[in-house]
Amino acid sequence: MNGKQLKNSILQWAIQGKLVPQDPNDEPASVLLERIRAEKARLVKEKKIKKDKNESIIYRGDDNSYYEKFLATGEVKCIDEEIPFEIPKGWEWSKLSNVIELLSGQDFIPEKYNSSNQGIPYITGASNIVNGNLVINRWTETPTVIGKLGDLLIVCKGSGVGKMCICNVDKIHIARQIQIIRNFSNAISLSYVKSVVEANLQTIISNAQGVIPGISREHILNLLIPLPPTNEQYEIDKKLQEILPVIDRYAKSQETLDKLNVELLGNLKKSILQEAVQGRLVQQIAEEGTGEELLEQIKLEKQQLIKEGKLKKSTLTDSVIFRGDDNKYYEQVGKKCLDITEQIPFETPKNWVWTRLSHIANIYTGNSISETEKKSKFTDVIGRYYIGTKDVDFNNRIIYDNGIAIPKQYEPDFRLAPNNSILMCIEGGSAGRKIAILNQDVCFGNKLCCFSPFVGIGKYMYYYLQSPSFFELFNLNKTGIIGGVSIAKVKEILIPLPPIKEQQRIVAQIEKLFEQLR
Repeated sequence: MNGKQLKNSILQWAIQGKLVPQDPNDEPASVLLERIRAEKARLVKEKKIKKDKNESIIYRGDDNSYYEKFLATGEVKCIDEEIPFEIPKGWEWSKLSNVIELLSGQDFIPEKYNSSNQGIPYITGASNIVNGNLVINRWTETPTVIGKLGDLLIVCKGSGVGKMCICNVDKIHIARQIQIIRNFSNAISLSYVKSVVEANLQTIISNAQGVIPGISREHILNLLIPLPPTNEQYEIDKKLQEILPVIDRYAKSQETLDKLNVELLGNLKKSILQEAVQGRLVQQIAEEGTGEELLEQIKLEKQQLIKEGKLKKSTLTDSVIFRGDDNKYYEQVGKKCLDITEQIPFETPKNWVWTRLSHIANIYTGNSISETEKKSKFTDVIGRYYIGTKDVDFNNRIIYDNGIAIPKQYEPDFRLAPNNSILMCIEGGSAGRKIAILNQDVCFGNKLCCFSPFVGIGKYMYYYLQSPSFFELFNLNKTGIIGGVSIAKVKEILIPLPPIKEQQRIVAQIEKLFEQLR
């Protein structure tokens, strides 16, 4: 159970009467509700509040069912299905509207507020509530909706919806994103009301409508509150003040531990991949051949693909990387022989070979589509899936059914990434970090790079492209403000190549270890 779940459980115990013992000598909540009704009637008579047309009484009938009676009309309805749990003797169910006053805020134009401490604080939204306390950075000299010391404030609109705090200053003006919950007397603890609202907050928010998350007046006013006697409300508050700080500390510790676990998991995976690509994850077996022999197989496959017109002849102009008698690494490119020792990041087993990514895979980027074209030609149509950067997530998954597809008549205008090839983002903040293997042929965007490996070496390449060694080489080649790597630079990145059977054993061991880390 995490900190949030534990807190929710404690709040549920509190509002169900399970957190503190009941005192049979306490004045029952039914008497408290009668006093509040009398107080409201007095305030209506004095024209200090408006008459509540929906004021009601909730009671339990002789048939053991719960009923709500509306005082203005006398209408009675059964509300058994609305009652979520049983409450202790001496408690009562009530609509929150029967025991509080709710005030909605008013926005001001900039001319009506200031940042120079003139007037009273102007509270505009969630940014003014931090850790249950008010943060004041605006003031107004023309307040209209005034909150006072002890009022309960709740953010009712925007990203911080549901944030609450008890007002700890004498007077404030609230904007539209804030609502004030005010009691009619201290016989109703607003701290207890806060606990009830907090316990129901996710349900309230999930029932909210509209694009922007929000809590309407009706959501708050119609909320059912299990009401204890006054003394017990304050005993519950006292107990929560003891417990919740401990839970908050537990939650922070849990978050830290979770973060460490995620980091540890990530670091373990990186270590496994690094061991794998350095030839230290599985033993070498002489009978499995060499990386050089694999390169020869790849060359034969390329020749066949060129013959079939599926590859350009230029793809055969591969270089050869070898280790000289002087223990240095050289790259033979045509008649030129270059010393590339400084480019080699680590030693590999004797039966491995260093090569360039372009020598063992067909590598290319996709096609961009303008927003106009996307909407007019490629949205909600039947065709081959089109994958953009946003459709490849950070967990190596691809969202295929994204609403964009390329109809058959337009396919010749697009590059195809074949089934079992690898897509990687090579531009922007996600460059090098978004990568996945395809399970079908797709069209794809120009910020994605397709690696279509030869001779069935895709899985090994896929894991190499996620290794710390590759990521370091990739980052060294980043250019521009956006931070991308050109396709030409990607093709030139070095890869340590084991024999094909060893690759298969490496992949199997990686996946076995990753499964154990889950």
